[in-house]
Amino acid sequence: MFMNCSYFGGMSLIDPSNLMPGQLLARGVARHLTHGHGFSCIEEFVPERGRRVDVMALGAKGEIWVVECKSSRADFMSDGKWQGYLDWCDRYFWAVDQDFPTDLLPKETGLIIADAYDAEIVRMAPEHKLAGARRNVLIRKFARHAALRLQALRDPEAGLSATFGG
Repeated sequence: MFMNCSYFGGMSLIDPSNLMPGQLLARGVARHLTHGHGFSCIEEFVPERGRRVDVMALGAKGEIWVVECKSSRADFMSDGKWQGYLDWCDRYFWAVDQDFPTDLLPKETGLIIADAYDAEIVRMAPEHKLAGARRNVLIRKFARHAALRLQALRDPEAGLSATFGG
């Protein structure tokens, strides 16, 4: 959860100047998927213990996309666990900025070019439908996580942020 947000009149205000490069990409991706494709997005979502995806997006028909944000070549090269996320989504994407060497990214995955304010899907990820039982678990976990995050923003002293992983 972002710790650099303030609460004002029922809205969370996050100052983009305090975000790390990958968080800026995630912000633009979430904006694009929400406004351009009708998804609901959660950043830094834990589908299972030991895994944390940068953006998980849930569509109106229950489709689930995972987007991993890479801010540099070194960031991508150090990520040896990305293939483990394929079992947790219908489509898998990389999100990078316009200066990223995209030839490094596997061609069998989706590609999103992003900045802090928007994004564009450059290559649609192939679809690999989740099993119904796993989709059900993920949708419930997504809903619980979103509700807990909202409550933590509304009542920061309640200590709810520790429950996000479960």
